[in-house]
Amino acid sequence: MDYQALAELLFPNVTQTPEDLEEKYPARQVSEGAVITRMAPSPTGFVHLGNLVQGLISERMAHQSGGVLFLRVEDTDAKREVPGAVEVLIDTLRHYGIHFDEGATMDGDAGNYGPYRQRQRADIYHVYAKKLVSQGQAYPCFCTEEELAAMREKQEQAKETTGYYGPYALWRDRSLEEIREQLSAGKSWVLRFRSTGSIENQFKFDDLVKGKLTITENNVDHVLLKSDGIPTYHFAHAVDDHLMRTTHVVRGDEWLATLPFHIQLFKALDFKLPKYVHIGPLMKMDGNSKRKLSKRKDPELALTYYKAEGFPVEAVYEYIMTLLNSNFEDWRRANPDAPTDSFKFSPKKLNPAGSLFDYAKLTDVSKNVISRMDAEKVYALLKEWAVEFDPDFGAKLAVAPAYATRILAIGRGGKKPRKDLAVWKDAKPYMGFFYDEYLQAPVFDEKFDAALIRDVLSRFLESFDITDDSAIWFEKVKKIAVDIGFTTDMKAYKADPAAFPGTVADVSTFIRQAVTGQTNSPDLYTVMQILGKDRTVERIQKTIASLGGFQ
Repeated sequence: MDYQALAELLFPNVTQTPEDLEEKYPARQVSEGAVITRMAPSPTGFVHLGNLVQGLISERMAHQSGGVLFLRVEDTDAKREVPGAVEVLIDTLRHYGIHFDEGATMDGDAGNYGPYRQRQRADIYHVYAKKLVSQGQAYPCFCTEEELAAMREKQEQAKETTGYYGPYALWRDRSLEEIREQLSAGKSWVLRFRSTGSIENQFKFDDLVKGKLTITENNVDHVLLKSDGIPTYHFAHAVDDHLMRTTHVVRGDEWLATLPFHIQLFKALDFKLPKYVHIGPLMKMDGNSKRKLSKRKDPELALTYYKAEGFPVEAVYEYIMTLLNSNFEDWRRANPDAPTDSFKFSPKKLNPAGSLFDYAKLTDVSKNVISRMDAEKVYALLKEWAVEFDPDFGAKLAVAPAYATRILAIGRGGKKPRKDLAVWKDAKPYMGFFYDEYLQAPVFDEKFDAALIRDVLSRFLESFDITDDSAIWFEKVKKIAVDIGFTTDMKAYKADPAAFPGTVADVSTFIRQAVTGQTNSPDLYTVMQILGKDRTVERIQKTIASLGGFQ
């Protein structure tokens, strides 16, 4: 076989050479040890937690080392592409703090190593396809879909490994004349890799997460170019990672099965193999067993879920770090106020088996993250969320920012800040009573007579002075309790509850319910200070009236 003649026959219009492309895309000028890596998603429109995990690992490895993170869109599978998916992907990852140094953007490409969308790189792939053909390492295959299906059925019946290899590689050794005849007849073809591997042979390979692996050689003649001239993922990623000078590839361990072919392909192309970081899946407990997070079963897999629920980006980011590096939590305890990206991330600390997603832990992390924020930041993030997901509440927050910020400042700061909010969705139930439209009528404990509650509220109004400090305010509450026969000695009450009709805590609860409509709220004294005298008095008077009293 004259392989050079075959290459010219298949790719008559390819005039560029690999040397031309090497010159166009030179080695990057970065410091030694700098990581050049990428995110290379398919534009399917579904951006999931796994994308964020991969993105965070890639971003940390690149930027901690003074390297480069770029976004490449792997859109070779037109059937799976969803219009607008690239824009959704970029916007979602940007929302979660994954910023790219170069690559595909909303407005096109940014960087010197593009195009960054694979369908725009067909001419580049054809240069290397022609090279492989000229070296006898690739050949055209004219098998029809029906022929391939019949081949697969025969292999399955014989209980043989399925695939295009050995005696099943029907076009592997055809003559130049046979190939020319098919081309002249207008038959469609794919370009296949001519594998020299054998499943009898194994070799060792070092993965940055999995460690030392034993790999079985690939013996399948995989497709490199599809019939439309667009490359498969395997071929495209090899060419792209070389020309874009990728040093590290972060991807899910479902790709381990194709690693033998990828190693083989890099060698055939005379490319330096990047270091691979094969990460385990995200899992969750389902009964007593673990399973992978599922797009169909688990809404929490979609990144849009966390935004809609109101998890701050910092909380999701920080929770993922607890999954990726087990020493992160110790670091956070020692550095409670340090920015998360100052933590020294290590891919070697990734769990080879994957990570167990724990929603309760995410919620706890989020509570801690929000509790460390100042009121101004909480207000800004809450308003941004509410404007999109609860417009009426968002409008109220926007109208009086100083008022809302004062509310959110309650119990904030100090060594033990309040942890009322886990997500922004919690804010309205927590603080809604500060807005008259959201105030709910109180429902008092039935064991207390309405006349008694009325009496307590009336006594409180008689002594209420908005200028009192908190100590004086509470002394007045305690006096009401004593005057109606309730105890202020909580230890005595706990020892013998039947000895007392009620406690000062019950008196406080009556007042709290009248003012907030709730049995639990932030510090009641502070609540009244924020509401002011007139609104506080008005609410208590309305409650008295609802209990059958008179204003």
